[in-house]
Amino acid sequence: MREQYRTHRGGLLEPDLAPHPMAQFARWFKEAAAPGSPVAEPNAMVVSTADAEGRPSSRTVLLKSYDGAGFVFYTNYGSRKAQELAVNPHVALAFPWHPMGRQVLVTGTAARTTREETAAYFHSRPHGSQLGAWASAQSSVLTDRTGLDAAYAELARRHPAGSAVPVPPHWGGFRVTPRTVEFWQGRENRLHDRLRYAAAGEDTWHVERLSP
Repeated sequence: MREQYRTHRGGLLEPDLAPHPMAQFARWFKEAAAPGSPVAEPNAMVVSTADAEGRPSSRTVLLKSYDGAGFVFYTNYGSRKAQELAVNPHVALAFPWHPMGRQVLVTGTAARTTREETAAYFHSRPHGSQLGAWASAQSSVLTDRTGLDAAYAELARRHPAGSAVPVPPHWGGFRVTPRTVEFWQGRENRLHDRLRYAAAGEDTWHVERLSP
């Protein structure tokens, strides 16, 4: 169960990098999301959080936007990840683009997006997803599926397709401000390229090469 990585376009060398990690991420994301890319969901990322005692948890979440300030995802603020971020804002992200022999690994801190930003994204979601944000008390224990389906059906009756759905007060976004961003490129014989941007000041970054 070991795959021999093939050097991708000559590997990843320091002169190839953009000056800013988010610009470099944009380059790689564009390739991962291009038509014909082998990556099925390039915006799928593993989000790892930890509670106040340092006990970690991970899950796959969809990246919804990114810019020079960081990475944005949305969730129920009552979910496990949101509750953990409320007491411990340190977070790690992993983009596992294995079909391309690449990974992007991020560490940073998370803070809630504004309600205006949340509302703009919420209203861009499919109608059914808007209803789902109301129907599900994410991470809470369900006795069975029936109650969830009934809650959704009642919401669909109250807010039929084409009608406006209000933004749930318990739902919104997080923006992850990166402190480190590592670009991992698989190479032959496990001699991978690992180039990591580390914050060195206000919007200033130092690039370091890590042993594979």
